[in-house]
Amino acid sequence: MRRPLDQIPSIKLKLGAVISAAVAVTVFVFWVGIKLGLWPSVSGIIAASLALLLVRFLARGMTSPLREMADAARAMARGDYSRRVSTTSSDEVGELARAFNRMAAELAVTDRMRRDLVANVSHELRTPISALQARLENLVDGVEPADPETLRVMLAQVERLGRLVTQLLDLSRLESGAVPLDRCEFALEPVLQHAARESRLRAPDVRLEVAVDDPDLAADGDPERVHQVLANLVENAVRHSPRGGTVHVRARRTAEGVRIEVYDEGPGIPEADRGRVFERFYRSDSARSSSNGGAGLGLAIAQWIVDLHGGEIHPEQRAPHGCRMVVTLPAARP
Repeated sequence: MRRPLDQIPSIKLKLGAVISAAVAVTVFVFWVGIKLGLWPSVSGIIAASLALLLVRFLARGMTSPLREMADAARAMARGDYSRRVSTTSSDEVGELARAFNRMAAELAVTDRMRRDLVANVSHELRTPISALQARLENLVDGVEPADPETLRVMLAQVERLGRLVTQLLDLSRLESGAVPLDRCEFALEPVLQHAARESRLRAPDVRLEVAVDDPDLAADGDPERVHQVLANLVENAVRHSPRGGTVHVRARRTAEGVRIEVYDEGPGIPEADRGRVFERFYRSDSARSSSNGGAGLGLAIAQWIVDLHGGEIHPEQRAPHGCRMVVTLPAARP
């Protein structure tokens, strides 16, 4: 509901209007009282009273957004970020109210992300810890022997915990801007080959092919962080590829910079999930258990790194099946 003086675009003009209205009412009522034969003192009291009532009415409309903001701020201090203030005013107070609403909406999103992060991290940590605890209890109770296979399973769970903690630390540093890029011009092919070699060791039953249009193709960025992006993309592609499948890693120069493509022969990403694959802890395949897949942090980290380079990353669907992840980075100056 609109309040009086909402259309006036400045608080100074509003104050001027209130003062002018109060003076006009005072003069008019005093003049009417004199015409009706009232004592000047009585006319003055009546005029002043009506002027004060008018000022109170108009000023209440001017300050009500401030009172609403104070109430909403107290609610936010209690953890309630759903409160909003009216923004019908066109002056500086209205601008403040709109900024307050934007801040409240951003805080609500941040609080939701914080809660989701705590819940997801708790879930991701609980799974390997529970598996380790069960194995250790079996070993202590003598239910199963400490054979190499059991120890390998326990080592895999510990490695998984280590990867999750490392990814969480990386993501925290990236989001806080605490990871400066050591930018330089570097040859791209060795970085691609390194990422491919690492994935071949983890998945020998999936072929990896690396091709660079120009052996001298170079990018401008931090080679260590670019390797981290490519390692995440290749690992995801290998994980979603069938046995005997092939993962292709390609790089070429374009008008936008250096274009890197990692594509597989897996099921691909559904259209409805493409906008969410870079969210933390999100897995496009809900049927895939966390023990078979990653924690859902790799693509979030990759996006942060690419954004820090001023590049772009996005998924594309392959025909007839498969997924293509495309990364564009600044090219080295010729």
